[in-house]
Amino acid sequence: MTVTNQPRALAQETFRRLRVIHPDAHCELDHVNPFQLLVATVLSAQTTDVLVNQITPKLFARWPDAPSLAKAPIPEVAALLRERLGMFNQKGKNIVGLAKKLVEKHGGEVPRTLAALVELPGVGRKTANVVLGVAFGRPEGVVVDTHVQRLSQRLGWTTEQKPETIEKALCALFPPEDWNMVSLVLIFHGRRVCFARKPACAACGVNDACPSAFAAENVGRKPPRKRPTVVIEAAPKKKAATTKGATKKAAATKAAAKVAVKKGSATRIAPKKAAAKGKGSGRA
Repeated sequence: MTVTNQPRALAQETFRRLRVIHPDAHCELDHVNPFQLLVATVLSAQTTDVLVNQITPKLFARWPDAPSLAKAPIPEVAALLRERLGMFNQKGKNIVGLAKKLVEKHGGEVPRTLAALVELPGVGRKTANVVLGVAFGRPEGVVVDTHVQRLSQRLGWTTEQKPETIEKALCALFPPEDWNMVSLVLIFHGRRVCFARKPACAACGVNDACPSAFAAENVGRKPPRKRPTVVIEAAPKKKAATTKGATKKAAATKAAAKVAVKKGSATRIAPKKAAAKGKGSGRA
């Protein structure tokens, strides 16, 4: 069961005010058609829209549509992506793979249903809803990225923690025609005002409707990742040899040392005795 904290009317009024604050809210991935949007959204995983926008002009100049990208050598695509993006090998494989699927199953066109989109390589529910909402105006849910997750919790719209249950809570609060703009407006507000660290509550136009205002820094943020504790054990001290062979060897060495001492003493004393004998025989 998904949990919402605020009544629908209050959440919708807050959203209306946010739309006034951010009238320019839009998808910031540059594209001219659904195919380019789909590819750009797949490339945006684990990176920023800015970096994706720096590489897609070169990408689409060489492979402008699904048929051309489907024939592209994956190493060449990956090499181009490597100029700006991480995970370039996997992303190159994904976008060439999805282009092939588009050609084989959809005549080179981007399908208009979530079920068909999520069958493409590299496309999950979030990516599919970006394409459905931005390109076709027909999302089948709310896109929940880190900004949407953080702000929906801070605004009291939900207490859910997982993206899939947060999405259900937001879909219950807003009508389908608002689903696309809900995510876009929250993303813009998260980037401009309601930062993950030190949100600008004093400058926020809806702080009077936000239950987390002026105390929101730790609300909606992902908990710090628990890193495994590494215990470094001290090297064990070398134990004295206790084997019979080692004991015999040590005893033999000690005995040899005693004999050497005795021999040395005898050698030092012998010359003195010889000298005394010589003196005695001389006097006779």
